[in-house]
Amino acid sequence: QVQLVESGGGLVQAGGSLRLSCAASATRSSVGAMGWYRQAPGKQRELVAGITHGGDTNYANSVRGRFTISRDYAKNTVFLQMCSLKPEDTGVYYCDAKDEYGRNYWGKGTLVTVSS
Repeated sequence: QVQLVESGGGLVQAGGSLRLSCAASATRSSVGAMGWYRQAPGKQRELVAGITHGGDTNYANSVRGRFTISRDYAKNTVFLQMCSLKPEDTGVYYCDAKDEYGRNYWGKGTLVTVSS
């Protein structure tokens, strides 16, 4: 089992920055790939950024160059540094993790609101 707790959401003006954190705690398994998804009002959940256990990263085209995903292996924590935020970045951001068996886990989400 893997439990995920996100933090760092909030209200920010367009052009501003936020840093999201997601701490993973695992029992009887280890954490593999981790990532961030977001869901805007009325839209489907979409991948924002992902990072493998080996450190390879991938980003949605809409955030590439503005967002950076990173990972602290010692603390089992993944971060999402978000810069140059736009109103269209508004949504609930969910942390995602896979364990060594490929099972997927989700956090409860943290709300990011970008005002224009």
